Amino acid sequence: MKEKRTPRNAKPAELIATIATARRILITGHVRPDGDSLGCMIALSHLLTRAGHAAVATADRSALGGPGFLKGVERLMPPETVARKRFDLLISLDCGSFDRLPEPIQPLARAVPVINIDHHRTNTRFGTWNWIEDHVSSTAELIWRLARKAGWPLDSLAAEALWVALITDSGRFAYDQTTPATLRCGADLLRYGVRTAFINDKIYCSFSRITLELKKRAFRTLTIWDNNTVAAVTLTGKDFEETGGTKADVEDVIEIPRSLIGNRVAIFFYGNEDDHAETRVSVRTREPLDATALVRPFGGGGHARAAGCTIKEPLAQAKKSFLKAVDDLLALHPVDEKLSVES
Repeated sequence: MKEKRTPRNAKPAELIATIATARRILITGHVRPDGDSLGCMIALSHLLTRAGHAAVATADRSALGGPGFLKGVERLMPPETVARKRFDLLISLDCGSFDRLPEPIQPLARAVPVINIDHHRTNTRFGTWNWIEDHVSSTAELIWRLARKAGWPLDSLAAEALWVALITDSGRFAYDQTTPATLRCGADLLRYGVRTAFINDKIYCSFSRITLELKKRAFRTLTIWDNNTVAAVTLTGKDFEETGGTKADVEDVIEIPRSLIGNRVAIFFYGNEDDHAETRVSVRTREPLDATALVRPFGGGGHARAAGCTIKEPLAQAKKSFLKAVDDLLALHPVDEKLSVES
């Protein structure tokens, strides 16, 4: 299976057949996996192992954030470790582009066939086989459908992993891409004893002291423009060094600017004034603004309402560059002054 094939779109049946012929399978998500990526990795590796396949999943366990409590996390192997092993198939989950794969895995992804399963509208179709459905709420929906079609029986471990993936990417069934199919997926998972209250408390109601300190620092940086329509928070490398935290500790910090009444564009900047390498940017928008239109010029991607990018500029310059892009987008979609909300 080492011969690379011309990338093409694939249906679940073809993916199932490909998986059936693979001898050793590696499952990965994107770097710094969120709930959807992590939950899908845990669930699929568990389901394939129970079905008799030699499958392992890989992720940096030191940067998992809130969903890191999931059963099955202890089985994840570090990317540096699996990069030295032999595999004949790589399955990428919830990863929008090749360069978002963990760096130690990228040489392997060039050497063996890749199944690319994702729901990001900006996915670059980097796989040998690509199953991309950008209208669904989460990659979790796709893995659930794949498992049902393949006849891989669910259990509590897989169901809880997929439940976390589903609720985190659908905003607990509140985001635009929540459909009847999303709810059917959730209802089926609940048949396996998913601890909904426990999971909700772990992800949304329980924060470490480090997380609260970082959020406090983020609140201090809150900046608001354009009659409340644009708001941003910033954290620097120094903030993380002084608190002992990582970006995984503040995955929801962007909700601070997004919660402002009248907000149309919420931004989280993470960079350093004296570091000329890069600045990371997360952005959330409200209709009709397309978040991917803001990040594409900087090589980023994501969804219509949630996207991100890395700008190869120090923090101050990156802010200027990105806010210019925000101004340009808002000029195309002016808000009705009669409907604007005062602070």
